[in-house]
Amino acid sequence: MTKMQKRNLLRMLCEGAIMAAAAQVLGYLKVWEMPWGGSICLSMLPIFLFACRWGLVPGLMSGFVLGVLQFMFDGGFALGWQSIIGDYLVAFTVLGLAGLFRCADWSIYAGTVAGSAARLLVHYVVGATIWAEYMPETFFGMTMTTPWFYSLLYNGFYMVIDMALCLLIFWLARKPLHRYYIGADILR
Repeated sequence: MTKMQKRNLLRMLCEGAIMAAAAQVLGYLKVWEMPWGGSICLSMLPIFLFACRWGLVPGLMSGFVLGVLQFMFDGGFALGWQSIIGDYLVAFTVLGLAGLFRCADWSIYAGTVAGSAARLLVHYVVGATIWAEYMPETFFGMTMTTPWFYSLLYNGFYMVIDMALCLLIFWLARKPLHRYYIGADILR
């Protein structure tokens, strides 16, 4: 490993730790919290930024770290090991899929949509299978007849808003941070 590769590896690890910590802190600043978990906050934003800069594997790793931190320090609520794995470890790890679009001019936007959609899919499946027995009779003024529809409404509500907020913030900061979004400051 060359000196430059060692330097970049150290920089990536430090930046990943900082972004995971920032994501955890942003997770405490909730705009709205759902009754059985899930909230509107900006915790995904640093993970998307990190993944788009460094790529898929580092992005998946930082998402996994965030999932562990969320479960440990954010009062993680789970029904058993299946919901711990699904709602925390897998759901936050897939945020790193944003790294699939690394270094493209539009990577931060496509990565945000891909990571958010993947997390929504995980929460949707976990909600419709593991959490199905907790489905209420009515939700958002509608009669619930299937856990699949309930899970889509429940998880879609906060995930779409989270994604929209991340996209808006990335768009508002596009001029001063574009070089950072695409990783142009990383020496290769």
